[in-house]
Amino acid sequence: MKSLEQLRAGKLTGSRRLNLSCHLKEFPREIFELADTLEILDLSHNQLSELPADFPRLHQLKILFCSDNLFASLPAVLGQCPQLTMIGFRANQISLVPASSLPLHLRWLVLTDNRITELPSAIGNCTSLQKLMLAGNQLKSLPPSISNCTNLELLRISSNKFSAFPDALFDLPNLSWLAFAGNPLSNLAYSASSIREINWHDLALKQMLGEGASGIIHQAEWLSNGSSMPVAVKIFKGQLTSDGLPQHEMAACLRAGESPNLISVFGKIVNHPNHAQGLVMSLINPDFSNLAGPPSLDSCTRDCYSFDLTFTLGKLLKIALSIAAAAKHLHANGIMHGDLYAHNIMVRNDGHSLLGDFGAATLYSITHDDFSRNLQRLEVLAFGRLLSELMLRCEILPQSTITIRELQQLQLRCTDACLANRPLFDEIETILTQLEHNILT
Repeated sequence: MKSLEQLRAGKLTGSRRLNLSCHLKEFPREIFELADTLEILDLSHNQLSELPADFPRLHQLKILFCSDNLFASLPAVLGQCPQLTMIGFRANQISLVPASSLPLHLRWLVLTDNRITELPSAIGNCTSLQKLMLAGNQLKSLPPSISNCTNLELLRISSNKFSAFPDALFDLPNLSWLAFAGNPLSNLAYSASSIREINWHDLALKQMLGEGASGIIHQAEWLSNGSSMPVAVKIFKGQLTSDGLPQHEMAACLRAGESPNLISVFGKIVNHPNHAQGLVMSLINPDFSNLAGPPSLDSCTRDCYSFDLTFTLGKLLKIALSIAAAAKHLHANGIMHGDLYAHNIMVRNDGHSLLGDFGAATLYSITHDDFSRNLQRLEVLAFGRLLSELMLRCEILPQSTITIRELQQLQLRCTDACLANRPLFDEIETILTQLEHNILT
């Protein structure tokens, strides 16, 4: 974190990135001294409510974060910034998004946790837009021009006021990751009768295993009937994330039930001293590790894999089959995962994999109609992207060329621009099972 004093003393000359969080109420004019080099500016966690009219003087600026400030309107001057591709104004007081505030080359827009009631039709001019984060606003609809955003891949509209699903989303050829829980159209209750309640006082927390946007996971011992069992305990933070509200994640985890390719949930926590919500889950064997890391600022919607990561064809098929089976199970239970990514997959050396992180999951009514199938086919596109990433890292032997060719055909079907042409997970699982059988015989 750079200091305002360093900036004013001229010690940050030539900086490409600047983070200032020091209770700012006005934009520091000294920042303009970095105009020829500054590419990333983070002014989050201040008390700013406006940007200066000459802000576009920062002509090299590509990324701007102004989260946790006091903006009531997305600044119109942003649309004049020639290089700006990522804008983050999470947790402000924004109710107005002027058409003029949207830069032509925008790829990533974060307006989570504001007061927005509508988007301008000019959003359709943002044809490079890949990632749009709108959870926690007051939107009832999306403008028809959203259909022009043909490069949009990830959309978060959870915790808004949608009473009807925006059908235009089904026509977007690249939409792969969608979250819309917490809207009137998706307010589905889960059955509490089959959910085991686990007393907080029967849990002995140990070391922290990890922390995400929605909660903190600890290793723990579950004391029951005179014996103890190692488990993982997730305590939800109880605040809106970029994907939605923690209670929707919890509901999806509980509805998912048992599957060999999901992390088992034993029950929900009751009697927490701070009334926090939480889940008790199976402890993942240390033989499992993350398949990839999450997207970076540069990759936007694409996961980051280890440079030297490779797979045998057998392991690739095992991973793909594990995740296809998990997704099939979820949709059979009316759950759209919403974040089917390699960074949410734990994999073992033999390829057996677990799909986790239900932070973007949405419950929907299982009616086996076009709507249900279309939701599933959106997720199939995410699976197709995953399959493509795995295939890029596959060691191809001469005797496996036929299988690879069939796998390529499946991948092309999963990523077809026309949603209706994509297979469902039941068919995908069948094809992968046959391909796995072929290489084993």
